[in-house]
Amino acid sequence: MSASETPLRRTALFAAHQAAGAKLVPFAGWEMPVQYPAGIRAEHLAVRNAVGVFDVSHMGEIETRGPGALAFLQRVLSNDVARIAVGGAQYSVLCREDGGVLDDLFTYRLGDDRYLTVTNAANHEQDLAWFQQQARAFDGVEVIDRAADFAMLAVQGPEARGLVAVLTEGGADALPARFRVVEAHVAGVPVIVCGTGYTGEDGVELLIPPADAPTVWDAVLAAGAAPVGLAARDTLRLEVCFHLYGNDLMVTRGPIAAGLGWCCKEETGFIGAEAVAAERAAGPRELLAPFVFTGAGIPRQGNPVVGGGEVTSGTLSPSLEVGIGMAYLPVEKAVPGTEIEVDVRGKLRPAVVKEKPLFRKGS
Repeated sequence: MSASETPLRRTALFAAHQAAGAKLVPFAGWEMPVQYPAGIRAEHLAVRNAVGVFDVSHMGEIETRGPGALAFLQRVLSNDVARIAVGGAQYSVLCREDGGVLDDLFTYRLGDDRYLTVTNAANHEQDLAWFQQQARAFDGVEVIDRAADFAMLAVQGPEARGLVAVLTEGGADALPARFRVVEAHVAGVPVIVCGTGYTGEDGVELLIPPADAPTVWDAVLAAGAAPVGLAARDTLRLEVCFHLYGNDLMVTRGPIAAGLGWCCKEETGFIGAEAVAAERAAGPRELLAPFVFTGAGIPRQGNPVVGGGEVTSGTLSPSLEVGIGMAYLPVEKAVPGTEIEVDVRGKLRPAVVKEKPLFRKGS
């Protein structure tokens, strides 16, 4: 490693991943498990059909607290933060003045004047700096970097809640509903349990003191969860058309084009609200649309679409057993049922635009 290179960071579960035979790769400055010996398809289907657990400790956390916290977050986040009840969760985007998306975030309200916002790993430092910069205009608000205080596990799948309930003091009654958050003891460890996830399945995300993460990880695996890496996390989220920052979201495009107008409440006056309102009123020139290949091939990020457009995310769907993806397309092409062609390394692959999500249980 040269003097200019920054060493990769490791989560509290790095040794556990090594012991499990995981393939470890660089990701957003971290050395993370991309897959385990069972393979991506098996891991993916374990989450769809039973339960899997992901180490997502590379995600960042920012705590905002104080009597000015609500007013501050209402200015910074695109959604209506006032609608988050204590113990609630909300999705939003972080925008620049021109409406470009800096990140997409989940915010949990832990108390009357206490909020915890989870950032994407690659964006944590810039998000933290943005929060701190904007907070200077507000009284009575503290912005605290909590990334080092938490490891994070995502337990996902139709059997996820039942598995976690067995390990939780108080059982299923102690677990939060969807888009809710509670404090509980899981495997004897104090944990913040969030009723959220990134797979399209039910489940919970567990925020854990890093020193205790191996205890909870081992307990979840012993109870029957399959360890799942980042590769299957990507195929799972893409089947249900969840956005990935850096692929489907970016500073050069706004949330309306990305199909995230539903989490933008311009009346709150968030940073970028005027630009977002203008794009909403005028209508975007392009839209992010999901598609499915009708023949062979696997789409990849950056593949051009014939006649205009570009693939932002693409993979082979383990559930559908066909190439799927999302692409920014001219508005007239982004209509479900529209046939398109994707240039995959010089070969034109036919596809059809679909409605979200691409994968539905029982379909």
